[in-house]
Amino acid sequence: MNGSRTRTQAGVNLPALRHHNATLVLDLLRAAGADGISRLELAEGTGLTPQAVSKITARLREDGLAVGAGLRPSTGGKPRTVLRLVPDAQFAVGLHLDRDGLTAVLVDLAGRPVAVTTAPLDLGAPAEQVLADAADAVRDLSAAEPHKPVLGVGVAVPGPLDHRDGVLHRVTGFPQWDGYPLRAALAERTGLPVVLDKDTNAAALALALGGAGGGDFAYLHLGTGLGAGLVLGGEVHRGARTGAGEFGHQTLQLDGPLCGCGGRGCIEALCLAAEARGDRGEAARVLGMGAANLVGLLDIDRVVLGGRTVAADEDAYVRGVRAVIEERAARGGAGAGVTVTVAGGGDRPVAEGAAQLVLAPVFGRVGERG
Repeated sequence: MNGSRTRTQAGVNLPALRHHNATLVLDLLRAAGADGISRLELAEGTGLTPQAVSKITARLREDGLAVGAGLRPSTGGKPRTVLRLVPDAQFAVGLHLDRDGLTAVLVDLAGRPVAVTTAPLDLGAPAEQVLADAADAVRDLSAAEPHKPVLGVGVAVPGPLDHRDGVLHRVTGFPQWDGYPLRAALAERTGLPVVLDKDTNAAALALALGGAGGGDFAYLHLGTGLGAGLVLGGEVHRGARTGAGEFGHQTLQLDGPLCGCGGRGCIEALCLAAEARGDRGEAARVLGMGAANLVGLLDIDRVVLGGRTVAADEDAYVRGVRAVIEERAARGGAGAGVTVTVAGGGDRPVAEGAAQLVLAPVFGRVGERG
């Protein structure tokens, strides 16, 4: 997902795969940025013939998705025409529906935020009210670029949920959402295609597409709850039922405090309880214990922390999580060389990742691991 395409991803010159080939070209245009890329380089990068690339780029220019970016000297013959993506040709909306707030972002084709809004949200309110708030946010953001098409809406919410069918399951603390077809309901409200995923998966997708560090990693989001997004082999790992990443509900203390999921001693409950009593060091250490377990189980390269609770004291959480992982490694366990970093911005990376749920297929980056 972050490097050059593999042989199996290279373009093939068959009419049935014309759309697939266009996504290959679009992805290279996106990666080239403002500097642009020549048709010859596009052919080399995709495995398509120069003729096929010429036809695809002609269509993209007609559609306003690509434009000439000048000439580049050639090693022989006439200079090469350079093309670049037009980022503001189309947009996507990303929504993060959290338990107590809504963050909405409008991003261009390059993934850059153009407009951001935040508002209170009560996830425990009737579904019609939550839908109305979400639809209003989409409408307001779309008005920021009224003459440009919005490709769709990505929605990131606390899990568990069914990513493929767009249906919520028993969201911790909000059992009334169990079985609710949020994707279909919001699509009907907005008239736009909608993609639904867990908040942690959305953020992990954005990090993976951003190429920050590469390798296998876990994104741990501590905000109003706690969950994980896993990127393994360059792909978001969702599991057979798209429910992977319920990290916050592994039990660390059998007789611990009651959790909103109905269990006791869950990492989420322990972390939030420590934060509530002002013991941030303990909260970070508890999170570190869970992270160390994850490192040992999956042999990942990195742990990335995020969420509003982490944002309140990033250094304390990085120190605490890193310390536990290093202690485990010093005793002969896994964790040697594992890095611990922070995805800055609090909850905003989740909304930006939600928009990437819409954009990723445009560029042929739809990898997910079952």
